[in-house]
Amino acid sequence: MLLLLQLLIATQPLQATAPDPSIQKPVTAMLKSETFVADGVFHAEIEGPALDTAGNLYAVNFGGNDDSHKGTIGKVTPEGQATLYLTLPKGSVGNGIRFDQQGRMYIADYTGHNIWRYDGKTLTVFSHQPKMHQPNDLAITQSGVLFASDPDWKNNRGQLWKIQPDGSSVLIEDQMGTTNGVAVSQDQRFLYVNESAQRRIWVYQLDAAATPSQKKLLIKFPDFGLDGMRTDSAGNLYVARYGKGVIAKISPSGELLAEIAVNGKFPTNVSFDSTEQWLYVTMQQRGAIERISLKATTSNN
Repeated sequence: MLLLLQLLIATQPLQATAPDPSIQKPVTAMLKSETFVADGVFHAEIEGPALDTAGNLYAVNFGGNDDSHKGTIGKVTPEGQATLYLTLPKGSVGNGIRFDQQGRMYIADYTGHNIWRYDGKTLTVFSHQPKMHQPNDLAITQSGVLFASDPDWKNNRGQLWKIQPDGSSVLIEDQMGTTNGVAVSQDQRFLYVNESAQRRIWVYQLDAAATPSQKKLLIKFPDFGLDGMRTDSAGNLYVARYGKGVIAKISPSGELLAEIAVNGKFPTNVSFDSTEQWLYVTMQQRGAIERISLKATTSNN
């Protein structure tokens, strides 16, 4: 799936449109990205970073680059020690990961069309939707409502699903671009969805029932891809720019505030620790995890 995104970026011509002026002179963040988990500890298709309340980090496809390791989930302690945590049933491969308020893990299974739930003891199919192309990334509200991106890479299209706390699913949109990263603002007011091939990020308003409406274009990029993303407590959006090798920081109004360089061209997803001191980044091809200390200033490029 991620390799298809890489191929698409390499071969698709750019549109001859005037780019957003805010993208032409980005602010370069004076932040250092460092290796937290070494190359090759995870498979090259590493994805889905999420942290539990104890500060442990989880990502999919642990154990090395052989495809036999796909379908696993690794656990990384706050000190950076990585071990095998969970193996999904045969035929299932995880992508996005999220935790709910009760500490239960949800895993988007893009090959089995499932959303798995794991409570630390029992793994169950929380939601199965055969009409999905391949559930890719997840976002979750405080009330336990999930949103799942559902790209159709071959046709440059995608869908967006809402999954209720009882596991039932509702199709929100079926005529989007290649939906990928999804995030809910920490104040629960907004849902963000990006489209990788079209290089757009959309924002929806959420009501008390987590129903999205009033869709608006937040920002569009002239080049490279978009992958996973998260919001901070100030409402800013951090987006993995696949192919460019940076994490973009975007304001709630759609202004590109900063670009944080990582050590590789293919960041796939990001996740904060509970204090927002650290931003963790999964790195495709390297099979590694980086982390960025956000306690630094920015300066104009």
